[in-house]
Amino acid sequence: MNRIFHALLVLLCIEMGVILVCLPWSAIWDQNYFLSRFPSLIPVLLHPAVRGAISGLGVLDIWVAVGMIRRRPQEAGAPHP
Repeated sequence: MNRIFHALLVLLCIEMGVILVCLPWSAIWDQNYFLSRFPSLIPVLLHPAVRGAISGLGVLDIWVAVGMIRRRPQEAGAPHP
C-alpha cells in the first residue's frame, strides 16, 4: 500500500508541475474568470515575472517528484542510518 501511495504522490507532483509550468503561458491564463471579474488583477497576473515565478514553482514541483523517484524507500525492518 505504501508503494501505491508513493507512486500516486509522484504522479500528482509531476502532473501539478506540468500544469504550473504550462498554464501561465497559455490562453486560459489570459482569459479567465478572475481577470474579467477583478480587472485590477490584470497588471499583476499578466506580468512576466509573476508568470515566471509560477512556472518556477512548477519546475520545483517536478524536481521534487524526480527526487522522490530517485530516493530509495526504507525497508520496513531496516534501521535508519
